[in-house]
Amino acid sequence: MNRLADATSPYLLQHKDNPVDWWPWTAEAFAEARRRDVPVLISVGYAACHWCHVMAHESFEDEAVGKLMNDNFVSIKVDREERPDVDAVYMTATQAMTGQGGWPMTVFAAPDGTPFFCGTYFPKANFVRLLQSVTEAWTGQREAVLQQGAAVVEALAGAQAVGGPTAPLTAETLDAAAEQLAREYDETNGGFGGAPKFPPQMNLLFLLRHHQRTGATRDLEIARHTCEAMARGGIYDQLAGGFARYSVDGHWTVPHFEKMLYDNALLLRVYTQLWRLTGDALAGRVAAETVAFLLDDLGTPAGGLASALDADTEGLEGATYAWTPAQLVEALGPDDGRWAADLFAVTEAGSFEHGTSVLRLARDIDDADPEIQERWQRVRVALREVRDRRPQPARDDKVVAAWNGLAVTALVEYATLTADPVAGAAAVRIAEVLAERHLVDGRLRRVSRDGRVGEPAGVLEDYGCVAEAFCAVHQFTGDGRWLELAGQLLDVALERFGTGQGGFYDTADDAEQLVSRPADPTDNATPAGLSAVAAALVAYSALGGQVRYREAAVAALETVAPIVARHARFTGYAATAGEALLSGPYEIAVVTAEPAGDPLLALAHRHAPPGAVVVAGEPDRPGVPLLADRPMIDGGPTVYVCRGFVCDRPVTTPDALLAALGVAGS
Repeated sequence: MNRLADATSPYLLQHKDNPVDWWPWTAEAFAEARRRDVPVLISVGYAACHWCHVMAHESFEDEAVGKLMNDNFVSIKVDREERPDVDAVYMTATQAMTGQGGWPMTVFAAPDGTPFFCGTYFPKANFVRLLQSVTEAWTGQREAVLQQGAAVVEALAGAQAVGGPTAPLTAETLDAAAEQLAREYDETNGGFGGAPKFPPQMNLLFLLRHHQRTGATRDLEIARHTCEAMARGGIYDQLAGGFARYSVDGHWTVPHFEKMLYDNALLLRVYTQLWRLTGDALAGRVAAETVAFLLDDLGTPAGGLASALDADTEGLEGATYAWTPAQLVEALGPDDGRWAADLFAVTEAGSFEHGTSVLRLARDIDDADPEIQERWQRVRVALREVRDRRPQPARDDKVVAAWNGLAVTALVEYATLTADPVAGAAAVRIAEVLAERHLVDGRLRRVSRDGRVGEPAGVLEDYGCVAEAFCAVHQFTGDGRWLELAGQLLDVALERFGTGQGGFYDTADDAEQLVSRPADPTDNATPAGLSAVAAALVAYSALGGQVRYREAAVAALETVAPIVARHARFTGYAATAGEALLSGPYEIAVVTAEPAGDPLLALAHRHAPPGAVVVAGEPDRPGVPLLADRPMIDGGPTVYVCRGFVCDRPVTTPDALLAALGVAGS
């Protein structure tokens, strides 16, 4: 029976024609396991996952393997991006049992969902032996199997416990976090750690805010060097823009080729803020190209942004992107081909597989002479045209609420600073999709596809990231509707996800009950749900002037502050929110009849302190609390600068505004 044919998940649809009798994650699947008295096999992955494809080709598309699974198990296929709650629970179990985790994730569980054996990718021969061994253990050693499962669940409960030690997230804590990052920094290659090396987006956002507060040049040096190294490396698509998920080496040369929406949304914020603070030409270019990648390559016909581009092309990783010197000459001619080979470090030996190379920028192009830059752009266009005729990676076109929220915030920041109408309009359109499609009866749904919203309930990161996005759109448009919607989402988060002790669970109290209730306060590929909600609470409280939301943000960050002090690399978004709170945050109201092009508004955006909120419009605009009871002085543009609900005198000149923002000179 084909139970996956109507799924909203492209990952599940990839498996709909397998000889495996797959079930989606439903209560009926577990009921069927109880009826048949067989264990459950839970296979978790996602559409852009290379090793998920490998295991599918080797095992799940094999008739004999499918029969073995069908005869002895109820097999459930889960998209980790659609059901991050299910993934979190069983990933914790997998890490506890094996010491590591990853995808595909392979979990054997009792019919009540209790895991008793976990792993990741298994080659076909090993997987067949494992299926046979688990079947024998289930039929011959049932009591021991169930005891092991009970021990795992007990361990899960301890791992997901809430109510641990708390501490204020102070300036000293944040300073110590910045110092810890500096100690762990890769002085040669940028970033943190070795291979595989992931873009440290949230840590860079924190360091940029910490630099702005403290003036620490080391923070800026780390951010600037890391951003340049990534942008010149193979992890960045030198022809079309957009960052790959990670580098398989420690120097950003060869990527794992999947491109994820969340990485690029967060990196757009990093490069935009780096450009704002430094005027760096490379940062400005990469920010603009990342906007183009998001909208051109991930935009969907039904609205919203797709989740990812696959790592593979027709089963081969990187086949779309790699080049040889001969291919460059064939595409460009001898002169430009050799010039491009030198520029992009394409050699006969190759940097990738089979003598091919991943393009990386081996020369400083952003400050080159105009004729060099013109040649570079001409070469890029020509190579892109050739590459577009190659087979292309598949696209996971489901729309994930949290990740689209991250993109909206990034697009608003970029549009605000550059006055780019395309980015601004796109941000509002995506926000409309989230408000009109994903918000159902006051609650968020996690995913949609082809204009149809899916069933999975939103998790904490969805509420946090979307609420923060709605706060950003409120500032960008001056429309009170967005602030109201943000408040509604945050009220749900506080009521349904809160622990009662300042912290948060990742699932709502009325969500499906799993074998444990996840509550992870640390960042992973995306901000922790707790940190995302805290950031949204900070912005919302500043925009609405309601102290209780600020207090909720303070309490949430106090639960993660002890982790910030010890593990700065995994709490970057919490530290970023902490910097906003420490800054005030500033509340800046620009009262003007013509916000577009107002020089005081542009100055406020350019020099806004960390986490500041900025709104503009006519006095007493409905739905905009920061414009209430704030008249224009002598009928001209007037700026009201407040900090932590305490306001300075209104100002009307650039120098007075800069002084109010703590900026020396103009």
